[in-house]
Parts: sequence; C-alpha cells; structure tokens
Amino acid sequence: MPDRSLKAIDQSVAISDPGEVGRSEHTWVDRLVVGVANISAWLFPLLMVAIVTQVIIRKMGHNQAWLDDAQWWIYGFAMMVGFAYAITTNSHVRVDILHQHFTPLKQARIEIFGLGWLLLPFLGIMTDILIHYAWSSITAREGSDSPNGLHMLFLLKTTLPLIFLLSIMAAWAVMVRNMRRVMEPTLWKKVIGALPFVWFAVDRVFYYIFYWFTRLSNPELNPRRINREPIFEYTTYLALAVIVAIIVVGYTKQRSVAGKDA
Repeated sequence: MPDRSLKAIDQSVAISDPGEVGRSEHTWVDRLVVGVANISAWLFPLLMVAIVTQVIIRKMGHNQAWLDDAQWWIYGFAMMVGFAYAITTNSHVRVDILHQHFTPLKQARIEIFGLGWLLLPFLGIMTDILIHYAWSSITAREGSDSPNGLHMLFLLKTTLPLIFLLSIMAAWAVMVRNMRRVMEPTLWKKVIGALPFVWFAVDRVFYYIFYWFTRLSNPELNPRRINREPIFEYTTYLALAVIVAIIVVGYTKQRSVAGKDA
C-alpha cells in the first residue's frame, strides 16, 4: 500500500511539476535553470492581461502599439527560457517511437551523442551569432517601428545570447547526468562527449583574444579587416591542440591512477 501511494505521488509530481522529477540527480545548474524558468512562467499571466487589455481598448478605438510590442517581448523571452527548462526536465516533445523501447543504458548513450554532438554545437554557434546581433542592436539603439511602441528593443535582443547561454548550461548538465549512468564523467570524457561544441568554444576564445589584441595594439587598422590578419588562420589548430592536450593528460592520469589501484 505505501509503495502504491509513493508511486501515485511521483506520478502526480511528474505531471504537475516536471522540475521536481529526478531532483536527487540535479546539480546547481539544473536548479538554476528550473528556478529561472519558474520565475519566467509568471510572465504568461502578464501576457494574458496584456492581450485582453489590448483587445478591449482596440474595440473602444484606442489602439496602443506599445502593448502589441510588449506581448511579443513577453512571449519571446518566456518561450526561450522554456527551451532551457525543457532540456533540463526532459519535458520537450519527443518522436521517440524507437527511443522509448531502448534500455536505460542505450537511452543514456543516445542522449550523450544527441546533446553533445548535435544540440550543443548549434547552441554554441547561435550564442556567438546572437552576441554580435545584440551588440549591433545596442549600438544602433534599436526601437519599435511604431511611433508609440516600445523603443528599447535592444534590451530584448540583449537577453537572447544570455538565454542561449542558459540553454548551453542546461544541455551540458543533462549530458553529464547521462554520462554518470554510463561512466565516470571525468573532464577528458566530457570533452569527447561534447567535442564539436568544445572545439568551437575554444576556437572562439582564441579568436576573440587575437581580435582584441590586434585591435588594441593596432588601433589604426580597420576593424572589418582585423579577422583577415594571418594570425586568425591558426585559431582552429590552436583550439584542437588544447583539446588534444586535455584528452591526453586526462587519459594518462586516469590510467596512472588505475595502475596504482591495481
């Protein structure tokens, strides 16, 4: 009887609050994502109020463009945060006709590949693109097309790379959680598990270091021509060298420890 009661409670929790499912496995990253999403969820009642208000005042002949803009702002921000939440809670829509019948071990391996080699590279590329996208909006002081709309659109666009960064944290945490079901998730194994993403991220680090070094050391150079300097041809190789070094050192240390234990 107690077992049935506990099972019923677990099922009700899973339906009503996906953020509490598997909480014992959550890290601080998972709880951060869930916390941000729970706060952002309160934007949806605000969105409903904005929609109803706009409908009423429009019927009265008093259209407010800033309310239209506010609806898109609220909806866009909340939905993007929901993407990170869905990754953490595994509550996104799945077409898992095959996946659902696999063993937990096989599911974990598929999740590692899907998150590390497919999702994380996409999120990394989008974050890098959106940083430039947001910066262009800030420098242009982008606003609404309507005279009485919300004229600080750059504030919304600034949140986009931050939300994608939150999604990266969520995907990385879930990938590591699945790795624990298959192996000990040491650093070098995490690097292999998310190799395309890590390679891109390290490459971007070298790129921006070289970019700002060149720009500050040679202020007369046109910023548009900076990335054409010869030094930028080596960022990809330097990133690969760092990754190979991490893998080799990590693997060697693990073999050394295993040898001593034996």
